[in-house]
Amino acid sequence: MSWWHDEAIYQIYPRSFQDTTKDGVGDLEGIRERLPYLKDLGVGAIWLSPIFPSPMKDFGYDVADYTGIDPLFGDMAAFDRLLTEAHEHGLKLLLDFVPNHSSDQHPWFQEARKDKDNPKRDWYIWRDPGEGGGPPNNWVSNFGGPAWTLDEATGQYYHHAFLSSQPDLNWRNPELRAAMFDALRFWLGKGVDGFRVDVIWHLIKDDQFRDNPENPFVRDGAPEIDRLLQVHSADQPEVHDVIAEMRAVIDEYEDRLLIGEIYLPLERLMAYYGQDGRGVHLPFNFQLISAPWRAESLSKLIDEYEAALPDGGWPNWVLSNHDQPRIAARIGEAQARVAAMLLLTLRGTPTLYYGDEIGIGRVSIPTDRIQDPWAKQEPDASFNRDKARTPMQWDEGPHAGFTKAEPWLPQTDDAATRNVAVQREERGSMLSMTKALLALRRDEGCLRTGDYQRLPAEGPVLAYARGHGSLGVFLNLSDEACETPLPEAYRGGALLLSTVGGAAVSDGPTLALRANEGVVIRRRG
Repeated sequence: MSWWHDEAIYQIYPRSFQDTTKDGVGDLEGIRERLPYLKDLGVGAIWLSPIFPSPMKDFGYDVADYTGIDPLFGDMAAFDRLLTEAHEHGLKLLLDFVPNHSSDQHPWFQEARKDKDNPKRDWYIWRDPGEGGGPPNNWVSNFGGPAWTLDEATGQYYHHAFLSSQPDLNWRNPELRAAMFDALRFWLGKGVDGFRVDVIWHLIKDDQFRDNPENPFVRDGAPEIDRLLQVHSADQPEVHDVIAEMRAVIDEYEDRLLIGEIYLPLERLMAYYGQDGRGVHLPFNFQLISAPWRAESLSKLIDEYEAALPDGGWPNWVLSNHDQPRIAARIGEAQARVAAMLLLTLRGTPTLYYGDEIGIGRVSIPTDRIQDPWAKQEPDASFNRDKARTPMQWDEGPHAGFTKAEPWLPQTDDAATRNVAVQREERGSMLSMTKALLALRRDEGCLRTGDYQRLPAEGPVLAYARGHGSLGVFLNLSDEACETPLPEAYRGGALLLSTVGGAAVSDGPTLALRANEGVVIRRRG
């Protein structure tokens, strides 16, 4: 078994974890200083959102150099120290690889736009104007507006799936592929333990550049990208050949992990495991982010996901990330505790998002402090990714111990009490419970690699067993007390953990669960 079958991954948004340079923005030295906290928390790997040189139009997802460190975060020596000490603490370190597009400030694009005959021209996607002199087709940017920008000097449009300052790379060009694979080898050679690959399903576009069809089910308030179905601008069959080549590069090094960011329906998601396991090790599974928070919905999606996994495919689960509202903001703090138990007791690799372990929820972002380029570009849409990216809250001091300057984004109104220092001392805190769950997962092998089996349940309860029934998990997804059938094997069994504090397990046919309570019970005998 590979290390990611056992370990929980912890995502860090570097701008928001710990500032040591007093500029209000987090940095690599700050992450290094917090490694003991991460080790004590009980995670086994950390994933850093982009730290490469960037104009920061999209906060690092517009890369200007794939083998450097942005001065905002430090330098290569700081990265090397972080990597070395992470490994000394027994932590793996993953980087965020952004291969779909570069910054328009990348030297490659600067060369490509000089003229149509430039050797780098075909490293990007260029098309002549469409009829009437407009964009070549109807593709829409994921951040709103056309996905094409006219380059006045050469008279052609270049494609960008996101900001106009993020031109898409042409992965049909073998020289571009080789250069990007060399960038991967640069970091792998340093000892990086793997990559999360940004928007990996976008890498190949329709070679005929056909219009995307209208979406007949678009909802009010949805971002503009939802107006069309991305039939031709993403998820093309040829992308799997590219991923197989990328996987081959990863496999040149021992025990390295490749994760793909993929927002697709379940049946399409599974294709990214690849033929004969030549795809990504973990196509990120975001179903818990968008699913209705009801027992019947969750039990159905877990069963469908488990059934859809290909032979040898390893599952994974995510509750929050830097692009989606935090779990506590979606379902409230009480249910966020239940969600944490779900995440850390399901079969597969869990990914935690920084700050979820202390229950960071809703954050108010004044209009004049909005940073998210997507929210700025579509101000009428009902989202703002800044709310998921606010600084970590460490203690009750100024700016919650994140910085000695004004932080780049505001923190929660209750930061003086919702922080690591306070919750570390509270036995029943969200932090204490998360640590206990991670410890339980570490101590109980069946929670890491045992099988999953749904158990009978009633009402708002989701119930399942792990490890051929060794442990039973019962989750009340409501704010009212309830009862559910208790299989005979767990009657009078040992209560290992409750989200709201210990209580005896019934030796009768039903289990009484308090409001917002989840429990893990060891099978009797």
